[in-house]
Amino acid sequence: MSAAGLQHATDRMRRAGVPDLAIEVFAHYYAQLEEGHTGLIPEDSIDPVLDVTDIAEVEVSPEQQREALSKTVMIKLNGGLGTSMGMDRAKSLLPVRDGLSFLDIIARQIRHTRTAGDIGLPLLLMDSFRTQEDSLAALAAYPELAHEGLPLDFVQHQEPKLLVDSLEPVDWPADPSLEWCPPGHGDIYVALLTTGLLDELIARGYRYANTSNADNLGAAPDGRLAGWFAASGAPYAPEVCRRTPADRKGGHLGRRKSDGRMILRDTAQTPEEDMKWFTDEERHPYFHTNNLWFDLVALRDALAARGGVPGLPLIRNRKHVDPRDPDSPEVYQIECALGAVVELFDDPQPVLVERGRFLPVKTTDDLLLLRSDAYEMGEDFRLRLVPEQACLVKLDSRHYKRIADFDAHFPQGAPSLRDADSLTVEGDWTFGADVVATGDVRLTDPGEPRTIPDGTDLATFDGRDA
Repeated sequence: MSAAGLQHATDRMRRAGVPDLAIEVFAHYYAQLEEGHTGLIPEDSIDPVLDVTDIAEVEVSPEQQREALSKTVMIKLNGGLGTSMGMDRAKSLLPVRDGLSFLDIIARQIRHTRTAGDIGLPLLLMDSFRTQEDSLAALAAYPELAHEGLPLDFVQHQEPKLLVDSLEPVDWPADPSLEWCPPGHGDIYVALLTTGLLDELIARGYRYANTSNADNLGAAPDGRLAGWFAASGAPYAPEVCRRTPADRKGGHLGRRKSDGRMILRDTAQTPEEDMKWFTDEERHPYFHTNNLWFDLVALRDALAARGGVPGLPLIRNRKHVDPRDPDSPEVYQIECALGAVVELFDDPQPVLVERGRFLPVKTTDDLLLLRSDAYEMGEDFRLRLVPEQACLVKLDSRHYKRIADFDAHFPQGAPSLRDADSLTVEGDWTFGADVVATGDVRLTDPGEPRTIPDGTDLATFDGRDA
């Protein structure tokens, strides 16, 4: 390997108009990649983080809540295309409930909070070059969201995908857009700098930001969390939830033994031999939700001390240049995690939140649950789980993974899952209207496409009438 690969990559970025600071950050990670850094964090290099604030035990007055929210901006990470579900546009445009998409519900959550509290509460999307146009077109239905001259979005940077064998930027004439990738959610901090938004928000009197994934509708505006964070004086607070055996893939916080700094460790940063500890909910009892609170001034100061280069841990993602073609060349995508910023601050304060703050939709399994009657949506457009515990859904990926196939198998909507403990579907089943699941339900593969009749109670269904 040589400096040629880096030169070719940065030349390509300059031609595309990528800001100098973003190119400098890319070069920082490229050097690590060339030196053989993997970004792995061994278990014996960290201690578990056990000391967290339980928000359920915190009292915040209505006045404190309103005051904190009036100085808060909501940032939604909206760069994902939903390619794992066969989508080719922003996942946030996917209908979730009552014909409303993620963006519809987010917009209405913001609008309700503004009206109820008589506050501004700006909404900012961090879009990617692939999601911006469609997302802004969808938000045009909510002209009232425009706030004090602030934009509705900013775009994260783009960088070349790098060939695994040479670290040269890949060429893919069949679809040149696939030669590029966003540099992970951790790019938000550099993007806020290069767009001037960080200084602009501070100048307008905003002090706090609450950041979350657009596909997590649980992360609605929350006055108690805002009030607690403002009163805490903390520069940064990640929201965490208690882990269960179903949460073994989620990242977690750790304290680095070498310098005592709190860090975030994701699955991609865990050595294979340490996965038994990564997935141990007793050793690491809290998982990271990717809902963050940070003090805008503290963030500006932390970045300024580093010349604008956050220096967050590398995540080296190995993929195919065309994710739909396993025979296309293998590439590295250089990324860093949003929550990795925790190590920039001297006194971060993790906060334990209720599970309802974490409702991500990563698969059609998650989507079916949110579309079902296991959840209700209130006048504040927040989704609330009706039963004490959510049904565990597992759909056959051969027939339900892609959103088009999924919708075709539930033409009348989701079955009732309010009284179900689990729903496992094996094989090709199309669900009729008003199908009900109770307890533990398992549909075995019939070997051919079958339809479940309208009104079927799956607790007594044996498939012979399908």
